[in-house]
Amino acid sequence: MNFIIENWYLFFMALASGALLLWPVLRGGAGLGLSSAQAVQLINREKAVVIDVCEPEEFAAGHIGGAKNVPLAQLEERLPGLVKNKTLPLILVCAKGMRAQRASAVAQKLGYDKAQPLAGGLTAWREANLPVEKG
Repeated sequence: MNFIIENWYLFFMALASGALLLWPVLRGGAGLGLSSAQAVQLINREKAVVIDVCEPEEFAAGHIGGAKNVPLAQLEERLPGLVKNKTLPLILVCAKGMRAQRASAVAQKLGYDKAQPLAGGLTAWREANLPVEKG
């Protein structure tokens, strides 16, 4: 206890740095994965494939242009038939980014080493004023 009292500033700095590390996680996953700008670059430069892991109703309400809908529950069985070239970058998208994080782990387990989630999901895409298709 004396150590904490005598070195209160070290204790405070440790707590502050821990809080800063947890901040992106507490905000719903923002900061984990690709930014919208990085995703656009991958799509344009490396022909990345966009996989939307939302449910069909969410996908119909709005999605990134050219995205293919594969609900997260079906990803493991449908992805190999949908994207045969495992060297292509995959951008996994959902509404806010959390399902895309799980989908990224599933895709990497299947051998898609360049699979990455879109940080913040479709919400971040819309906030960046990027186009969204409906239907």
